[in-house]
Amino acid sequence: MFGAQTALNGVSFEAKKGEVIGFLGPNGAGKSTMMKIITGYIPCNSGKVSVCGFDVNEKPLEVKRRVGYLPEHNPLYTDMYVREYLTFAGSLHGVKNLKSRVEEVIALVGLTPEAHKPIQQLSKGYRQRVGLAQAIIHDPEVLILDEPTSGLDPNQIADIREIIIQMGKEKTVLLSTHIMQEVEAMCSRVVIISKGNVVANAPVSELMASDQKLEQIFKELTTK
Repeated sequence: MFGAQTALNGVSFEAKKGEVIGFLGPNGAGKSTMMKIITGYIPCNSGKVSVCGFDVNEKPLEVKRRVGYLPEHNPLYTDMYVREYLTFAGSLHGVKNLKSRVEEVIALVGLTPEAHKPIQQLSKGYRQRVGLAQAIIHDPEVLILDEPTSGLDPNQIADIREIIIQMGKEKTVLLSTHIMQEVEAMCSRVVIISKGNVVANAPVSELMASDQKLEQIFKELTTK
């Protein structure tokens, strides 16, 4: 709750390994709040959240070891160089063979041409790649991605989409976006919330079995 306002109301769902779940809802529905609770960024007033078997409130450090988080507003130390920043992020997680892991992640997210630059000199698209790189530097079991393709051009979106699809084969990915085409392209399942309540939790194929577009289904479920 935020004061007298209930941000989330009995939201319940399960995410499994090998799933990319689209976590959808209109602005103000509670998506970012839920993601912050899962990552231990903010506490919940009631209920229980477990990540990889660890209670978020009781074992926050165990959860943080297993979660990679890319917030909607990508916070970066822009005066640092790309490699310097990723080395710093990796050291916080105690990553072994850190130098080689940094180079591996730089290549994975397509940062190689810009890796020698200060972050403040990068375009928004490349800054987003840096944010994604720090989220996966410690090879987490769970990825929480809040609007990961926001502000990117079509080529950058395609690149990031492919990276997420590949990571989703081995990890649990919870992905928030307003772009329904992204959900159709990347997600196996969709959880839709509206006014803090779950209004849908189903495979994408099941939701679209009626030949309706996902955008239309989303509108109908969130404007009641």
